Amino acid sequence: MFPPRQIVFPLLIIFLTTLPPLITTAAAVDGRDTSLTAYDLLQSYDFPIGILPKGAIGYDLDKSTGKFSVHLNGSCSFALEGSYQLRYKSRFGGYIAKDRLTNLYGVSVKILFLWLNIVEVVKNGDNLEFSVGIASASFPTYNFLVCPQCGCGLNCNSNGHILKIRNSHRVSSV
Repeated sequence: MFPPRQIVFPLLIIFLTTLPPLITTAAAVDGRDTSLTAYDLLQSYDFPIGILPKGAIGYDLDKSTGKFSVHLNGSCSFALEGSYQLRYKSRFGGYIAKDRLTNLYGVSVKILFLWLNIVEVVKNGDNLEFSVGIASASFPTYNFLVCPQCGCGLNCNSNGHILKIRNSHRVSSV
């Protein structure tokens, strides 16, 4: 025998009104906010978008730990200021916190003849400090307001203007 209608309908209404918050909570635990792009994510942690090349197609973020990964449509490399060659794997990441990217993987810089992994980026006032472990270099944040393009970096403008990164020439070793 089925329970009377006066019991079934209130239970059904309670179930239906509590279901949407449960679904929203499950999505939030996953760490994905589909309304934010990878560039929005960087800005929410106080970083300029230009530390990420154009073409990011998605990201994963565990909000509880800060562990993240960014997905590009393929690997990406380009030169900046003639003396730096950067390379991003199609998937790279690390840990993100306000003004700090740590334990980075999948991003490297060519200095002279050596490819070195960039392991940390720290925003310190109006500068970004990039560390390869044994040495670091500091650049003003205004150099990272524009996203570089894979293949040509910042020298891609169709109107012929060449943008260059101006560094503070502050290099230090640890």
